[in-house]
Amino acid sequence: MIEETIISKAIIESYLNELLNSVESDVIIGGAGPSGLCAGYYLAKNGYKTLLFDRALKLGGGMPGGGMMFNKIVVQDAARKILDEFGIRYTEYGTGYYVANSLEATAALTDKAIKAGAKIFNLITIEDVIVRKDVVAGVVINWSSAEMAKLHIDPISFKSKTVIDATGHPSEIAHIVEQKSGGALLTPSGKIEGEKSMWADVAEHFTIENTKEAYPGLFVCGMAATAVFGGPRMGPIFGGMLLSGKKVAELVMAKIRTCVNLNKY
Repeated sequence: MIEETIISKAIIESYLNELLNSVESDVIIGGAGPSGLCAGYYLAKNGYKTLLFDRALKLGGGMPGGGMMFNKIVVQDAARKILDEFGIRYTEYGTGYYVANSLEATAALTDKAIKAGAKIFNLITIEDVIVRKDVVAGVVINWSSAEMAKLHIDPISFKSKTVIDATGHPSEIAHIVEQKSGGALLTPSGKIEGEKSMWADVAEHFTIENTKEAYPGLFVCGMAATAVFGGPRMGPIFGGMLLSGKKVAELVMAKIRTCVNLNKY
């Protein structure tokens, strides 16, 4: 016999226990698109307590839609090893161009990140940040449904050693920091430079190069890095997203190790 209340208790108790255990962490990633999921995988794999918050019901950001709702993506040769590591199948389409199924890629990134130990909470919006002594030290979250319904419901706070903005084109966390921190971003103008029009070749290099710290304690990756530092968009080629996710994980791990050695935490 199946008892409905036991099902309810199992869901509520297991979710709340996981949420309670996540109030303090090493890294919080805003956005579970390809770069965020990739970063979450590498961080969790290396033993860092990692959370991902995404406002959507389904994960993957723009990846599931492929190019104009054709559920295929292209990855260049530089990122092919990441496809192999995640077990994402692909076919070669001309020298240096590899085509993968966008749904398989999204599922594989999600599966690997969760199994590596990253905790992913969907349907949650990051609406503010915690800043202490001019350093981003966490985020403030609320239900996405409350935001969508424009309900006045107070949020709750989660602390972390670092925060990664992987929110894509809107670069939402960086915008919050720019508006509320009272300090300058680590960009040429001190502000968000803004995304430029499409130029895939330049964009792929620019995104990886500008995957870095944008404000003390806040790193940007993927399209958020492009928007914050002012590069062109690249469309449905995703090698730069994957490489950016891996790079930001490496930068964050190095930052945490340095701060631990300097007794800053």
